[in-house]
This record gives sequence, structure tokens and C-alpha cells, in this order.
Amino acid sequence: MLFFSLITWYTSSLLAECYRIGDPHSGKRNYTFMEAVHTILGGFNDTLCGIVQYSNLYGTAIGYTIAAAISMMAIKRSGCFHSSGGKDGCHISSNPYMISFGVIQIFFSQIPDFHKMWWLSIVAAIMSFTYSLIGLGLAIAKVAENGSFKGSLTGVTIGMVTEAQKVWGVFQALGNIAFAYSYSQILIEIQDTIKNPPSEVKTMKQATRISIGVTTIFYMLCGGMGYAAFGDTSPGNLLTGFGFYNPYWLIDIANAAIVIHLVGAYQVYAQPLFAFVEKIMIKRWPKINKEYIVTIPGFHPYHLNLFRLIWRTIFVITTTVISMLIPFFNDVLGLIGAVGFWPLTVYFPVEMYIVKRNIKKGTIRWIGLQTLSFFCLIVSLAAAIGAIHGLGEAVGKYKP
Repeated sequence: MLFFSLITWYTSSLLAECYRIGDPHSGKRNYTFMEAVHTILGGFNDTLCGIVQYSNLYGTAIGYTIAAAISMMAIKRSGCFHSSGGKDGCHISSNPYMISFGVIQIFFSQIPDFHKMWWLSIVAAIMSFTYSLIGLGLAIAKVAENGSFKGSLTGVTIGMVTEAQKVWGVFQALGNIAFAYSYSQILIEIQDTIKNPPSEVKTMKQATRISIGVTTIFYMLCGGMGYAAFGDTSPGNLLTGFGFYNPYWLIDIANAAIVIHLVGAYQVYAQPLFAFVEKIMIKRWPKINKEYIVTIPGFHPYHLNLFRLIWRTIFVITTTVISMLIPFFNDVLGLIGAVGFWPLTVYFPVEMYIVKRNIKKGTIRWIGLQTLSFFCLIVSLAAAIGAIHGLGEAVGKYKP
């Protein structure tokens, strides 16, 4: 966890410097990650970056749809367990909840761009703190109830799992942690919303330092206390895996907060992909960008864009359908994190920084940066192998 947080903080700082070319206050802007790669590295690099970045963003939307459905199901099952006194198995299908989340996203996907969704980001951030604090509080209460810490420093005991299963579990965990620190892929797009002065790079570096520090503290507290509360029997998700049953109303609030958070998170990761596709299509067919004024009593007139309505609706429908076909949250996120971490969080930021700062090949700094990149590549490969193995096992065991 500390390794991923430090690497992400460092490489995000390198990436933030690539927003402008030349003067940090008035130099040419790179509005997207892909544009920065094109401007600084050129060649086939921008195409490769685009393939990895936008496929990763699409996969993230799928992962968030699965996660939201799991939390909505947890609320339903919690009520079922409470009313039946735990006698009913309360088995329910995830499909209606994924469809419900998809319908919500169809509406929110009509937000034109990043600049118009600041309020949704704030709500999502508040919800993130809400469910994290509830989960942490419940874990601490469980430890106090147990009277001792469960688990061990070496993790799951051999015997409950085989040595091979433990190794696979470690690899899969690497992918999940990598996904938790995957925001570098939209860093440039977020930086483009910052007003100066001070310079965007200064503000972004400060925001990165604070956000990574705060999230790492929460990750470690929630993960550590959750393991201390349940030991080797810890569920994959403390709030949806029913490590806790009571107070059920508080757990329901936490899961509702997760759903609201994911509504915003889905949009944050989908907006760069929306903008990329729409820019290409509008450049080729300018007329599709025509907007129609729709008057809504009591509200500001709505600017209806038919292409945006149709294309973004299709996007949401496809992510929802795929989520229904592969509803394996941890395995899907692990694979997405593993595939995207090295190229987007490490490789491209490092290579762009080397070119931008004109760091000579063979110097100590160049060797250090390349060593860091190679080491992260090995970690990403291990995580990808673990995620693919876990996904294969999940598919084999899955019963709709």
C-alpha cells in the first residue's frame, strides 16, 4: 500500500509538470493525457496511450456498475436478514440493480463536460468519507467486542488456503491496490479545470499530495482494522460481504453512500472518454453538434444535443450489459488496475518527464527513473496474472 501510494504521488507530480509546454504559467496547454503524450513523445506513443487509457476508463465504468449493484443488493439483503431473523438466505439477482444504476447514469451522462459536474464531485467526495468512517467505526467496535486483534502479520494462515492460493491472492491484491491508485489516467483532464494563478502544476501537486495522503491513511486504517476485526475470515468487502449485520440501518446508510459516490465516480472516469469520442465525431461531422433549446418550467433552458444523448446512452447500456455478464467486482477491478497501472501511472509520466527535462541517457537520474519503471512493470505483470487467474476461477464458479 505504501509502495503504491509513494509511486503514484511521485509519478503524478511528474505528470502534472507535463500539462504545459515551456512556461508553467503561460506555456501551451495539453488538455488531455493523450495530447500530452502526443506533444512530448510523439510517434505511436499517443495511439498506444489512447488505447490503454480509454479502454481502462471503459473498464472502470464497468467495475463501478458492478460495485454499485453489490451495495444496492447489500441494502436489500440487510433488510431481508433483519425481517427474517437471519433464517432466510435472501438470495437475489444483481441484474435489476445494475439496470437501475444504468438508468441513473443515462441521466447523469448528459452533463456536458468536467466543468459542469463540480457539484457531483463534491457530493461523491462527501459520500466517500461517510462510508469510510462508518466502516472504520464498525471495525474498531468489532475489535473492541472481540477483546483482541485477529489475524497475523503474514496474512491468511496456510491451512485455510494452500500456498499456491495465498500467492495468487497476493497477486490479485496487487491489482486491487493498483486500481485504488489509478487516478493518474485522468489527472491532466482534472488539471485542465484548475484556474490560475497560482499555476496549475503547483495547485495540482498540492492537491495530489493531500489526496493521496488522506486516501492512503483511510485505506490502511480500514484494511488494517477490518483484518484485525475478522482475521482470516475477513470478507472481500466489509460493508457488502456481511462481516457486519448490526446496526443494520447504519450499514444501509454506508452502502447508500457507496452508491451515491459511485454515481459521481462513474461520471468522473467516463467524461474524458465522452469528450474524446465527441471531439473526433464533431471534427468529421460538424452538424451533429447542433443543440436544441428545451424549455423546462421552473428551470434554466436545457440544451439538447441528440448525438450526445444517443452516444452516451449507448455507452451506458454497453457497460451495464457487460457488468451483468461478468459480475465479479474484485477480479474485474484487479485486472483493470494491473493493466493500467504501469503504462498510465508510471511509464508515460516518466518518459514524458525525461524528454521535457532533457535528462540525458545514462545519467544517475535517468537510470533511477528507468529502474523505477521496470520494477513497476514487473509488479503490474504479476498483478495481471493474478487477476486473470482469479477471474477464471470466478467464471468457473459463477451460477447466474
